[in-house]
Amino acid sequence: MADGGELIIDSRYLQTCEIPTQGRRVEPFTLVIMGGGGDLSQRKLIPSNFHLFHENELPEVFSILAFDRLDLDDAGYRAVIEEAVKRSDADAFDKAAWDLFSRHLFYVRGVFENDESFEGLKGRIEQISVPTSKGTRDVIYYMAVPPEVVSLAVEKMKAHDLCKGAFKTRIVIEKPFGEDRASAARLNRMITGAFDENQVYRIDHYLAKEPVDNILFFRFSNTIFEEVWNRRYVDNVQITVAEDIGIEHRGAFYEKAGVVRDIVQNHLLQILSLVCMEAPIGFVPEFIRDEKARIVRSIRPVDAEYIDRFVVRGQYEPGTIGDREVPGYRGEPNVSPSSITPTFFAGKFLVDNLRWAGVPFYLRTGKRLPRRVTEICIQFKRLPLRLFGRTCDVLEPNVLFLTIQPDEKIALRFLVKYPFAANQLYTVRMDFSYEEAFKTPPHEAYERILLDVVKGDLTLFVREDTIEEMWEVVDPINRRWESRTPPDFPNYRAGTWGPPAAEQLMAQESRAWLTV
Repeated sequence: MADGGELIIDSRYLQTCEIPTQGRRVEPFTLVIMGGGGDLSQRKLIPSNFHLFHENELPEVFSILAFDRLDLDDAGYRAVIEEAVKRSDADAFDKAAWDLFSRHLFYVRGVFENDESFEGLKGRIEQISVPTSKGTRDVIYYMAVPPEVVSLAVEKMKAHDLCKGAFKTRIVIEKPFGEDRASAARLNRMITGAFDENQVYRIDHYLAKEPVDNILFFRFSNTIFEEVWNRRYVDNVQITVAEDIGIEHRGAFYEKAGVVRDIVQNHLLQILSLVCMEAPIGFVPEFIRDEKARIVRSIRPVDAEYIDRFVVRGQYEPGTIGDREVPGYRGEPNVSPSSITPTFFAGKFLVDNLRWAGVPFYLRTGKRLPRRVTEICIQFKRLPLRLFGRTCDVLEPNVLFLTIQPDEKIALRFLVKYPFAANQLYTVRMDFSYEEAFKTPPHEAYERILLDVVKGDLTLFVREDTIEEMWEVVDPINRRWESRTPPDFPNYRAGTWGPPAAEQLMAQESRAWLTV
């Protein structure tokens, strides 16, 4: 809801029929990056903005103001960021475009504990911001800072009238959003004490990937799939988020978070809610977010007995990825040599509503798995017959694969008759590739995020109640695991698909993990 109570219906989905629709209705804005000299800004935020600028998707008038403790001025910051953008994609770097773009970059030095720094920030925003056609000064705060700094920064912003008042503001917050339901609720109360809920953009960058966004359109615009998208026809759904990398430089963070807080609570449950949700009454952000919230609330709670039987944890030991030897988790920087932090998760969830009652949803994620892939596999029920009465004719099930990364595509597995054979069946696949079909790769996730924030489109951002409900789903798992030391860590080699118990989880119900 807007400040005056009216329903906000600004959405990427409410567009005319012309293609493409991106790049429209973007008013002048000022993007304030809290932590603008840090790693996220240099690797993702500024390169993404530069690419959008280069593709003419930003307005002619905009400003990007970095706030950080580095001792720089505007010129110094532009020089530092230019080198960072070159590193991100040296082959595509356009010096002429950069010279134009860099005129929009500004820097203000400050520290989050200092009131004078926030007064200086306010003055700089007033100096460089330009009114929109409605006369407002649109200011976006991107919190590119560690989670423990967010509360301090927001309190200072509130105290110095930076949240509402003279500016029309939005705030973008990266995960992790809390570490359990109680801490997420406290953080929500603190943020909504300074900003209205419709000003808050909680990011899950997985949702900004084109194939994830396309799940809604694929389902609700194709009768042949929507009519069988339910418990009558679907045997099980598998969602895999696999990474071949380790924890890289995030040892200190990962020791506190673990795989459930890092991936399951947000990415996996958000994808599950998109797969399961009912058709919204309109493609309006709040209607879509309402349906996703209903799904999260419908996930059956798990107790200790269920967790021990249907949820698997793992931690990787040294192994081989490709032709490269890699260390185990306990050998990574800033990790305890006796760490019991899980790096692998596999579990079965049930969604207790009319559409999905009884259909198991298997979620799997982990570090140092054989390859990087994010994929949704919808396995349909087998036909209850054997052709011609032969015992060998056990029909393979149809499977729909929605691959999100690294190659964005959709594949359908089905059966045909083998050529020249009397009655031999053969499994084939029908493939669709985004890049091949549209001759262009989809937007990088942060580019989509930034465009949506600039346009005020909340569709892909997680709402306050949904965040807390997702924690409610996983908190019992974290409590159970943290109260019981795993006897077998590490329990899977780097370069494999996790511990044997993950395969047993499926085998005990006569199923197996699927990959495209």
